[in-house]
Amino acid sequence: MDREQFWQLIEAARDQVPDPDDAEAVARRASSLLAERPVPEIVAAQQALWDVLAESYTNPLWAAAYLVNGGCSDDGFDYFRGWLVAQGREVFERVLADPDALAEMPAVRSSAQEWCELECEDVLGIAWSAHLTATGEQLPAGAFTITYPPLDPAWSFDFDDTGEMTRRLPRLAALQRD
Repeated sequence: MDREQFWQLIEAARDQVPDPDDAEAVARRASSLLAERPVPEIVAAQQALWDVLAESYTNPLWAAAYLVNGGCSDDGFDYFRGWLVAQGREVFERVLADPDALAEMPAVRSSAQEWCELECEDVLGIAWSAHLTATGEQLPAGAFTITYPPLDPAWSFDFDDTGEMTRRLPRLAALQRD
């Protein structure tokens, strides 16, 4: 399974759940769909997922996640990116290009008003769960590698600096003030 096929899997899962904004439901459905595929595809899906996650490992997105979730640890950033993957390729790519575009999403606007975090750890386990369902075994050791790009030093500032966050992510920062 390559990246394109991975995104097709996510879109198929989104199409088959009652509420495509329910990231956990999307993750469960994607895992079920993946479990029906040949085992080598399931294993390859894990690499495709982590390649997508590595692509989204950026300081601007981390800063946006920090604003959206009221803080963001290393694990929290993984879970936020899991939530973002569950939103589908179009949203994922738009937000990677402009993290401040998150402010346009109804789920983000709602989370700002209700003080709830946008995270989905279940997305990180799509292939793991599918492999367990299909084979009764965990993914083989060494089934994937993670290579994160270096973080942009221009975004290496204290995310609690309200002025700097407002300057760099004005629409998201405005949601947090409302």
